[in-house]
Amino acid sequence: MAKFVFITGGVVSSLGKGLASAALGALLQARGFSVRLRKLDPYLNVDPGTMSPFEHGEVFVTDDGAETDLDLGHYERFTGVAARATDSVSSGRIYSNVLEKERRGDYLGKTIQVIPHVTDEIKDFIRIGAAETDFMLCEIGGTVGDIEGLPFFEAIRQFAQDEPRGQCIFMHLTLLPWIASAGELKTKPTQHSVKELRSIGIAPDLLVCRSEHPIPEKERAKLALFCNVRPDAVIAAYDLPSIYEAPLAYHREGLDQAVIDAFGISPAPAPDLTRWRDVADRIHNAEGEVRVAIVGKYTQLGDAYKSIAEALTHGGMANRVRVQAEWIDAEIFEAEDPAPHLEGFHAILVPGGFGERGTEGKIDAARFARERGIPYLGICLGMQMAVIEAARNQAGLADAGSEEFDHEAGAKRFTPVVYHLKEWVQGNATVTRRPDDAKGGTMRLGAYKAVLAPGSRVAEIYGTTEISERHRHRYEIDTRYRDRLEAQGLIFSGMSPDGRLPEIVERPDHPWFVGVQFHPELRSKPFAPHPLFADFIRAAVEVSRLV
Repeated sequence: MAKFVFITGGVVSSLGKGLASAALGALLQARGFSVRLRKLDPYLNVDPGTMSPFEHGEVFVTDDGAETDLDLGHYERFTGVAARATDSVSSGRIYSNVLEKERRGDYLGKTIQVIPHVTDEIKDFIRIGAAETDFMLCEIGGTVGDIEGLPFFEAIRQFAQDEPRGQCIFMHLTLLPWIASAGELKTKPTQHSVKELRSIGIAPDLLVCRSEHPIPEKERAKLALFCNVRPDAVIAAYDLPSIYEAPLAYHREGLDQAVIDAFGISPAPAPDLTRWRDVADRIHNAEGEVRVAIVGKYTQLGDAYKSIAEALTHGGMANRVRVQAEWIDAEIFEAEDPAPHLEGFHAILVPGGFGERGTEGKIDAARFARERGIPYLGICLGMQMAVIEAARNQAGLADAGSEEFDHEAGAKRFTPVVYHLKEWVQGNATVTRRPDDAKGGTMRLGAYKAVLAPGSRVAEIYGTTEISERHRHRYEIDTRYRDRLEAQGLIFSGMSPDGRLPEIVERPDHPWFVGVQFHPELRSKPFAPHPLFADFIRAAVEVSRLV
């Protein structure tokens, strides 16, 4: 039976609960324990799949097709444990489940209330898979005091009472603000946050305090006294040059030992931090630098492409170089020549996205990379735009476009090189979709297999001709134009097992030009960089040595 660690936040949001949870998971793994991490979000969306990237950052997709919070990406990157649909839930999903049960009559005519019905639904979710792991780490989104989060806080309070004594602990992450004029850290916001938490029946066992300055022993003692925790359970969390230093930094501060002590585990297995020392060494002892241009449409918010940014970092680690990723708004190219913006970069990456805005700029970026011989990686929409670029400028289809946006052009004629995917095979079943279907959860989601052409660049990179990668899209390249495109050097080197859906295109006559319909960034980790990103950065290194 799992031991449960509930991670809550206070004072302000965006303090790094997800990273702290992921780092703790990595440290518990280093001590030989199995872990699973779980996110409970208070928003009323059923999942983040229909939320704007500007609102919520990227959507992280699991193998089993769930659209989840980006924190699950941190969990996977730090622990290597593949997330599941059951590792993420929102208030919207909880209430939806409760109302479905009420409509079916499962509650036998009872009046449905937040307590016990909503809180019971949350507790049932927390228990899923508890017998499979040693530690279950559950992060509660938002901050204590948020009205949306109250059912979750009440549920974990009840959960701790339901479980045997010693099976649950609470870790509270707060901010210690630095008041420059006074020249000191202030503990009062943390004290008030803990007071708020205790007012709803939860007493933290550990405090993790974010701070820009060292925390003096006097302040640690004050926090321990007024927040009713042990002095060695007050853990400092300082800003770090890289998030991948977090496991080592938290270990130095005693976080994993404080958790072990809180559960009374004795003797505690010693941690093996070899993996994280190697990661830190690759970060601090890079032997060069490459510049990568990311031409996207959500560039104003870094979290919109969080997994891509991290996968590029991992690719740099694999090659012992530092990757300087620079974000470029694709719309700029619709009014200006891309050359002045892209010259000087060693590689170009065009990520996914939805809608027409910025697509012409992405097409221009693909053309620039093709003509200049610069390594190019197109992901999802980035692959589709590379195919449209080749169709327009090489294959004689000057009106090539995509049904994703060109169908709105009315009577305007265009060649739908990219079409709305109406049917595909998932497992042993056929899935059908219509353009007017509801948007939430209706894309081709999750892990699907692909077959790679023997002797192709991607088969060499992967070291196999059969792969499985995660997808999130509803539009596909039309294979009717395959022969015309391949005659111009754009080879369809990866296909779905039934041969109907293009998964990868590449240019054998180019230094490095690959487009993929899936999202390889979702499976990359600092200690296991995704092979596509590792080879993409290798190609960028070669370009950097030529200039």
